[in-house]
Amino acid sequence: MVRVLRPFTRAVTYTRWLHLFIAIVWPAMWLFVEDAWWIWLLSAGAIGLAGLVPAMRTVEGLQARLLLTDHRHHNNGESNGGDSGIVAASSVTWGDRGRTVLWLEARLVLGGLVSMLTVQLPITTEVLVRTALGDTPGDGALLRVESHHWWHALLAPLPLVLLAAVVVGSGELITRLAGRLLGPSPTERLAALEERTEQLLERTRIARELHDSIGHALTVAVVQAGAARAAGDPAFTDRALEAIEETGRDALEDLERVLGVLRESGRPASSRPALTEADRLLESARYSGAKVEMEVTGPLDGVPGPVSREGYRILQESLTNVLRHAGAVPVRVRIGVADDILALEVRNPLTAAIPGPGRGSGLRGIRERAALLGGRARTGPDEGDWQVHVELPLR
Repeated sequence: MVRVLRPFTRAVTYTRWLHLFIAIVWPAMWLFVEDAWWIWLLSAGAIGLAGLVPAMRTVEGLQARLLLTDHRHHNNGESNGGDSGIVAASSVTWGDRGRTVLWLEARLVLGGLVSMLTVQLPITTEVLVRTALGDTPGDGALLRVESHHWWHALLAPLPLVLLAAVVVGSGELITRLAGRLLGPSPTERLAALEERTEQLLERTRIARELHDSIGHALTVAVVQAGAARAAGDPAFTDRALEAIEETGRDALEDLERVLGVLRESGRPASSRPALTEADRLLESARYSGAKVEMEVTGPLDGVPGPVSREGYRILQESLTNVLRHAGAVPVRVRIGVADDILALEVRNPLTAAIPGPGRGSGLRGIRERAALLGGRARTGPDEGDWQVHVELPLR
């Protein structure tokens, strides 16, 4: 019983009812001027022509979102209705216009039927009650009852029950029609899917940026702090603190760049660090005790921006892995630009157990960055060293 009565406790039940009444306001005004059947045909034709106007889809979509959907969110996180299935945008194709015309005509027909039943069903109840009492009903009722029987009073509630069913059922029906006729077209669905994909790719890129930048800074800070405590040398401790300060400052700058992307969608990607700034990565690793040697062949200034920026992050993650897993060991970095290929290699002696394939997000991030640019990355043991070898196309 509670489930049957629940729709009547929701405001959306009555706003849907109102939405159907609004559909016949214009024809009803003409009926006051001329009570003729052709008024409905004229109204249907005029409404059909209005549906061909692109902006009409926007108007109907906004109205349907406002009156047909339940905006309350329950504790379980679900929403009754929601506006995700109704588009409030102008018609772009003739298919959109055709669906808008069908929507307007269906709304007019259903609205006229519901409005008639809303008036006539209560009148029918009155007729049954009056005939049960022996009175003669007036002329406004469609149902003519000439006889007078007491048991008509038992039938009197039925029209009201039918009215309640009409109110709820018509509201559900018009809402489903809105989802079909005012819903997104295949082109709009594809555009929404592409936008969602772009958002997910951007979130993944930001996650990689934060992992590489902040992970590198924390690794350097931990290594420096541990080395300073073990050394017990005030001079070394001062250098370690200076390195931690410098690395932290760089990490804050990187974090500000990433947060800038989140705050300003139009912020240029060129604000991110590139391979031409690789020296600060090497200095940070050297402050941590690693002996880093770098060999550069070819002009880094000529490397395209996206390739140079991803190369910087790959080098940063590679040095972070060295400090995290091998500590203060000799590191050889080679960067070469030749034959439309950027080759980046980082090697260090193996001093610990070899990481399992695909373990951790750092090496996976390196491979993902290379793959997104159409390049390739190899990570693993090679002749007694741990090697990260990446090749990125410049075109």
